[in-house]
Amino acid sequence: MDHIRNFSIIAHIDHGKSTLADRMLEITGTIEKRKMKEQVLDSMELERERGITIKMQPVRMKYMHEGKEYTLDLIDTPGHIDFSYEVSRALRAVEGSILLVDATQGVQAQTLTTLGMARDAGLVIIPVLSKIDSPLARIDEIKEEIVELLKVSPEEIYLVSGKTGEGVKELLDGIINKVPAPRQGKALDANSQGLALATDKIPSSFRSLVFDFKYSNHTGVIVFIRAISGSVKKGDRLIFKQTGKVFQALEVGFFMPEEMIADSISEGEIGYIVTGIKEPGVASVGDTVASATDTSEPLPGYLKAHPVVWASIYPESQDDFVALRQALERLRLSDSAFSFEEESSGVLGRGFRCGFLGMLHLEIITERLRREFNLELIITLPSITYQVTYKNGKTENIYSPSFFPEDHDVALVREPWVNATIITPPAFLGEILKLLYEHEAEVGNTENFGDARTSISFQMPLRELMRSFFDKLKSATSGFASISYDLSGERDADVTRLDILVADEPVAAFAKVVSKRQVEFEAEAAVEKLHKILPRQMFSMKIQGKALGRIISSRSLSGMKKDVTQHMYGGDITRKMKLREKQKKGKKKMAERGKGNVSIPQDVFLKMIRSDE
Repeated sequence: MDHIRNFSIIAHIDHGKSTLADRMLEITGTIEKRKMKEQVLDSMELERERGITIKMQPVRMKYMHEGKEYTLDLIDTPGHIDFSYEVSRALRAVEGSILLVDATQGVQAQTLTTLGMARDAGLVIIPVLSKIDSPLARIDEIKEEIVELLKVSPEEIYLVSGKTGEGVKELLDGIINKVPAPRQGKALDANSQGLALATDKIPSSFRSLVFDFKYSNHTGVIVFIRAISGSVKKGDRLIFKQTGKVFQALEVGFFMPEEMIADSISEGEIGYIVTGIKEPGVASVGDTVASATDTSEPLPGYLKAHPVVWASIYPESQDDFVALRQALERLRLSDSAFSFEEESSGVLGRGFRCGFLGMLHLEIITERLRREFNLELIITLPSITYQVTYKNGKTENIYSPSFFPEDHDVALVREPWVNATIITPPAFLGEILKLLYEHEAEVGNTENFGDARTSISFQMPLRELMRSFFDKLKSATSGFASISYDLSGERDADVTRLDILVADEPVAAFAKVVSKRQVEFEAEAAVEKLHKILPRQMFSMKIQGKALGRIISSRSLSGMKKDVTQHMYGGDITRKMKLREKQKKGKKKMAERGKGNVSIPQDVFLKMIRSDE
């Protein structure tokens, strides 16, 4: 194992992680120059288009150093907070990590979060400054930030350019010299520290950590693993420790970066196992794959992924309902954190209530449904789960606003909160503090590091974080601020359900749970918006916002008018008056019969759901 170096790259979104990986692949000869393309490890079209890493991609490189060939296993990890659990498992699969900081942007909030995970895992951290060739690079200034953050000397920081390749060879040499070889029997203890087991306790049977997986139509689930002990080869009987599912390895191999079949995967190596399993829910990130005869406990640190954000997905045409179900089942096979169940709406028809890890996860899933399966979709406003205790003592988890109970039935509501950190230039501090107050945040410590960076820590309801907070923060700071967060538990919530009534009937698709202190503003905004976009009906009606047992906001929408006397000419005025009176009675009768039967076009639902319309 002395010739193996396992490492990952920690970086904020768009700090040049994938570009640096490209240069490493090129310099080590893993990919021929004629086959090189940008973002080699970002295999999804969506990743390449948006310049972000969504799916983890390991790669094995061979590199000559001082006359000896070394095996470098790199895991290219996502940089977004929605995937922090997956990143934490990938960090358990390696011994070292490159901390990549953009020389034009400096240390960002998500970098700090992932750095904390790497330190918890006991990894060797190698500081690297990227994009040094940029005319906007502030090398000396950003160096000071890294020195302050890691307590290292400036000479220990590597300067590289993923674009030109400058400094990458020196970095590869540094990885070999500084990152330790895999330790015998590396395991994960209950405190989530990477430790070596005592020699007499090392299991001889095969055990491995699953840090990611994907699905193939032909071969089923393919798990990405780091071998902790023993070895595995084709034909071995294995077991998923968490689900108890036993299977036979159809194929094993390494990532070069395409999958390359190997005879076996041994302790300390990173590779893949083809399971042949074609059912969802069996494979999950953080699980232990071991020999079927292994009787030891699973590797610690496993967590079952719980959805944080919920939204309903409906096909624009109900003819696509079966196709949507099949597409969701297909995505579920390669993403254990994604969940869904069928539901129906009187207005939108049949659809699915889906759970996601966060807003980016929601965006990725819906975009993949559109692109990979050619589906036209209606996505409802995202919501979170509330724990409601009724006055009769019953407790229930509510994840859809339309099911949220009336105030007079509720004894207590609890909602999830987050711990969050914003890193910003000090000039925007005033605007950010104002924004935090508007979103019910509790501000903690404010710290300076470097000459032009301030860190603000705070706690906030997850509900408020989803209320366009990211967009407002970006707008208030001209895009210079960054944010990271993690769930911190539940607290009592002062919220209520806001119903939108059309012709005295509530429309379930427009219901939402809002803060009582914001309810009047939210009701006014929703009613005003619907009043502008709802087509006029044959009769006059009211659009109202109702919450706390009363009508809070109301607008009248006049009915369509038709001049029923336009065909008449001359004669007594009473003839026209009779026709107008008859029309008036007819409209009154229609209004009485038509309550709740107002025709709301589908595009109105789409515009109400989209916050930017």
